[in-house]
Amino acid sequence: MIDEAQRDSLARLRRRVHFALDYSTPNDRLSVLVHRVLVLLILLSVAAIVLESVPSIAKSRERLFFAIECAAIFVFTLEYGLRVWSAPEHTPYAEMHPWAARWHFVRTPLAIVDLLSTIPLYIVLFADVDLRVLLILRLLRFFKLARYSPGMRSLAAAMQAERNALLASGVLLIGAMLVSSSLIHLVEGHVQPDKFGTIPDSMWWAIVTLTTVGYGDVVPVTLAGRIVAGCTMVTGMLMLALPIGIVATAFSEEIHKREFVVTWGMLSRVPLFASLNASEIAEVMPYLRAQTIPADTLIVRKGDPARCMYFISSGSVEIEEPAAPIQLNEGHFFGEISLLRNTQRSANVRTLESTKLLLLDAADVRALMERNDEIREAIESVAAQRHTERHTQADRNPHPRF
Repeated sequence: MIDEAQRDSLARLRRRVHFALDYSTPNDRLSVLVHRVLVLLILLSVAAIVLESVPSIAKSRERLFFAIECAAIFVFTLEYGLRVWSAPEHTPYAEMHPWAARWHFVRTPLAIVDLLSTIPLYIVLFADVDLRVLLILRLLRFFKLARYSPGMRSLAAAMQAERNALLASGVLLIGAMLVSSSLIHLVEGHVQPDKFGTIPDSMWWAIVTLTTVGYGDVVPVTLAGRIVAGCTMVTGMLMLALPIGIVATAFSEEIHKREFVVTWGMLSRVPLFASLNASEIAEVMPYLRAQTIPADTLIVRKGDPARCMYFISSGSVEIEEPAAPIQLNEGHFFGEISLLRNTQRSANVRTLESTKLLLLDAADVRALMERNDEIREAIESVAAQRHTERHTQADRNPHPRF
């Protein structure tokens, strides 16, 4: 039987593993080291897979490539196992049973990529399959970089936000293909029955023309066919521009969201930055990162380390205080105490609706303190004031902090 002390020790270890794998902050050397090693191993293994396709290099470096593959599989398997084990520490799963939390985690896209990128060598060991046959599965590990690239996460968030518009664009493109292939079949089918004799045969030409690739292996010869081809080309340019424009706009909005969502007034209302002017507040802006949290999701869990503060750009949250829940809406903020000292959260915070948050890490504030003396003085002043007035501050301030 595991006693209470062992259970607490195991919980602390699991939480430490979770933060080491999922949070890379400059003040946490372990997480920085873990992330750098994983990124390096991903790049090294992908490079080895690519070079393996060159016969001369593969023959002379066969042992090296196999050693890299074995090291990658071992590390990625260990990483996947630790991620699954520490899944209950993810804040959205905090109130679930540990096995339910792990089940939710293994079904996430990144967890599926992690799993698929670890199994090729095991398949080779237990089945008579050439490792090169599993090339696609091995190359999937490249997408593990999405965990460590803010740009890739922003692109994924942009595509997720515009998924309905992208789906509609795909439906329109399929519709244009069907119309074009049907028309070209009608006007060219009797002239070139081997190429346009059926609508399925004509679909190849329609796809090639709509995508403006134009291989030239199948071309219309009649005047009507050329008119259909011209209209199909113009339609293709318009149809391809539509999803590109949707993704580009959404990606640009995601990248610059913190610049137009966070107003000067929101930051200046924070006591930490109340004494700063506009140019000094501008230095804070690049350090903010955006998150969209679904309704009824636990954002902060009581007892977790306080690592950042939150700004509510839209939506609302509820702080589960023992006396009575406290609701915060757009323009409010919470958790700024973590910018002054590394303490544990004193209450749960949950979203009441789909909420957009902007986060500012404590490590980023320390970086600002090193760069700007006035910011450092403001932070130190607030820290000194909270040290002497922490018992009365909550009563005087209409926006609770923890």
